[in-house]
Amino acid sequence: MGRLIVVSNRTPAPGERTQPAGGLTVGLYDAVQTRDSLWFGWSGEQCEDALDRPVMEDRAGNVTYATFDMTPRQYDRFYLNFSNGVLWPLCHYRTQLIRYTREDCEAYYEANAVFADRLVPLLKEDDTIWIHDYHLFPLAEMLRDRGVKGRIGFFLHIPFPPWSVARLLPQLQRLLKGLAGCDRIGVQTPEDAQNLRGCFAEYGLKAEVEAVPIGIDPIRFRQQAIESASTEDVEQIVDSLVGKRLIIGVDRLDYSKGLPERMRGYEMLLKNYPEYRGKVTFLQITPVSRTGVESYRLLKEELDGLVGTINGAYGTPDWVPIRYTTWPISRNVLAGLYRVSDVGYITPLRDGMNLVAKEFIAAQDSKDPGVLVLSRFAGAAPEMPEALQVNPLDAEGMADALHAALTMDVQTRHEAWSALYGEVSRNTAGSWAKQFLDSLEASRT
Repeated sequence: MGRLIVVSNRTPAPGERTQPAGGLTVGLYDAVQTRDSLWFGWSGEQCEDALDRPVMEDRAGNVTYATFDMTPRQYDRFYLNFSNGVLWPLCHYRTQLIRYTREDCEAYYEANAVFADRLVPLLKEDDTIWIHDYHLFPLAEMLRDRGVKGRIGFFLHIPFPPWSVARLLPQLQRLLKGLAGCDRIGVQTPEDAQNLRGCFAEYGLKAEVEAVPIGIDPIRFRQQAIESASTEDVEQIVDSLVGKRLIIGVDRLDYSKGLPERMRGYEMLLKNYPEYRGKVTFLQITPVSRTGVESYRLLKEELDGLVGTINGAYGTPDWVPIRYTTWPISRNVLAGLYRVSDVGYITPLRDGMNLVAKEFIAAQDSKDPGVLVLSRFAGAAPEMPEALQVNPLDAEGMADALHAALTMDVQTRHEAWSALYGEVSRNTAGSWAKQFLDSLEASRT
């Protein structure tokens, strides 16, 4: 068996290479630990002479991490403007937020060419290459153009829109032609697979696309939650609630997460069910991201205003309805907070998967589990029918679901949790990676 070559926009930070913190790092941890691997991507550093600097290599266990720097122009135009200012809103169906320029588009392809040029000298003939996410749609074709003949796979971690939405992107055919250079393409849900196949068909392109939903490491996360629930950091928060029920939401600051809608759903709970006033606290943890993108700055301003309005309207001297922080909180503390929460409140407008939903389930006390309130538009929703599924545009519907969650008896809660935990345990990070790589490596046997 040859090496596994993982290619992503960013590689794990040194501190995450042996203790993965979440997301892609957790998903690929088992895969890269079981064979000789190379993980290739941007270092996170910017400098004007980046193109003259060599690729840097660092070995941890059986994984070589190969990284390179970007120029400030590449960061602005490839990463901020096109990847996150065009492709991200397009794939999340937020087309009104797209800010397309031809210069940014060309910078996106130029950056992918840099990835290709720097990766090719590191490759061996029998390597299996696995490219990840929307930053690198054209990379497979560029590697083929540079003579790479081995297996190339691609996994898209965010949604892919239908033809009626995707066609709004100028040069969509060029993008899909680049992606068609892969032997196999993985997406999160059957809907995403159907959408992507439909777009390929519009241009007469052929590609192997399959839905392979990503999971977590439920055993490791569950143990983390058990250990963290009794730590000082978590106990201080629990003690400060003075017996109040706890609803928790955890999301990176992003317009796809349905955060203003979630606040309004909670506000409607306090309005329509006044018995919860003073008896329930909503903790929303929202680390700030992509501060250089205007839409994210405006979203933060909106959330700041909503939290202030709701707390001002319903709060009392001894009770704050919403506790809201944009400071990042460690994964250990989050695991403990999930475990002591009565409700996980996860309501994206559109999400590739949403592993927070799976982490919340994994963290629960089996004797007295909390309830998951989940948007039906999360990628995790088809796998989690026992959650209380909601439409985040329906504030009253979300309020009703929160009420149902807070009044659900322990037997019903346990039945729902048991089914959900069974699914989370069946479809793990390890099984996700194995399923995709087995399909990829069988594609040329």
